[in-house]
Amino acid sequence: MRIFVPREVHPSERRVTLLPNGAAKLARLGAEIEVEQGLGAALHCNDSEYESAGAKISKDRIRSLAGADIVLRVRKPPLDEIECLKKGCIHASFLDPFTERELVHRLAAAEVTAVSMEMIPRTAVAQKMDVLSSQANLSGYVAVIIAAARANRIFPMLITPGGTIKPLRVFVIGVGVAGLQAIATARRLGAAVEAFDTRPVVEEQVKSLGAKFVKVDLGETGETSGGYASALTPEQLQKQREVMGQHLAQADVVITAAQVFGRKAPVIVTTEMVKQMRPGSMIVDTAIETGGNVECSQYDKEVELDGVRIIGFANLPGRVAANASEMYSNNISAFVEHFWDKGANGFRLDLTNDILQGCVITRAGKICSEIIRNAYG
Repeated sequence: MRIFVPREVHPSERRVTLLPNGAAKLARLGAEIEVEQGLGAALHCNDSEYESAGAKISKDRIRSLAGADIVLRVRKPPLDEIECLKKGCIHASFLDPFTERELVHRLAAAEVTAVSMEMIPRTAVAQKMDVLSSQANLSGYVAVIIAAARANRIFPMLITPGGTIKPLRVFVIGVGVAGLQAIATARRLGAAVEAFDTRPVVEEQVKSLGAKFVKVDLGETGETSGGYASALTPEQLQKQREVMGQHLAQADVVITAAQVFGRKAPVIVTTEMVKQMRPGSMIVDTAIETGGNVECSQYDKEVELDGVRIIGFANLPGRVAANASEMYSNNISAFVEHFWDKGANGFRLDLTNDILQGCVITRAGKICSEIIRNAYG
């Protein structure tokens, strides 16, 4: 079975789908690995390293796409390349299937078995394949580092002959994987950290990192089976905003990381709330790629409102591309390895398996994911 890994074509993408050690792991399974020439160039991985790992180097991207049984990427495929894929081939990458309807329909029409890596269930067995967690972890870290680089104050408390410097106050909204890493990173830098989440169950995790948990009585709340916060009612959202406003007004840095799986990110910081913040403070909106948590944030831009900077940079993991690639390469090679049948020397596409039921979106000319079919109505 032939596996092809093309280069990413998005101009700002530096992440690499498969590193040489990942290629070696798949080659040991018995797969024929082919990577596009210069695949690892952004990370200074030479083609010779891939060859040493057992991969062949392709100089003809389209021909390799057409001949591959499995195609592995980071980002969703360009629409004009879908028709190049072989019928029945498996294509695995981030797909954003809830919003990319045309892409999903085109993949189905091309009879491609499309795997959405972000749809892999968050279970113990699938943990090693969990690309969302691995990339979100880095997002939380990068968000704090961006804030530290742009702040006009330092994070830690310092006692000096010239006076005492108070620690920076950081407020983290949304305590998922990204939020927890943001808390941990801000604490390591010496900031005083507060955090809020609609799920009371995360209070213990927040406190274990040395931060203060902000409690808001929202009534009935919970989380989805994937560990995401459940959507709030309009009344709950308004009550949350009222309490948030008080803490925003006291914060020097706000990190928003609230996500609802399969839906647009909730707007939890309104423009009016931003106007109540102190000039010189800032917000980093890590949810910008799903719509953003901040009403006035702009995609992949840094804007200012009444002296408050709102940073909505996209692809935060891509800013630490070496680590992001290492983790993604491990995730996607673990995914292939988990379903590899050495006896048949091929990928075992068993749609009765819980993991594949969750992440296979199209198969044999149809949208086979019940979740996505329901989302499309």
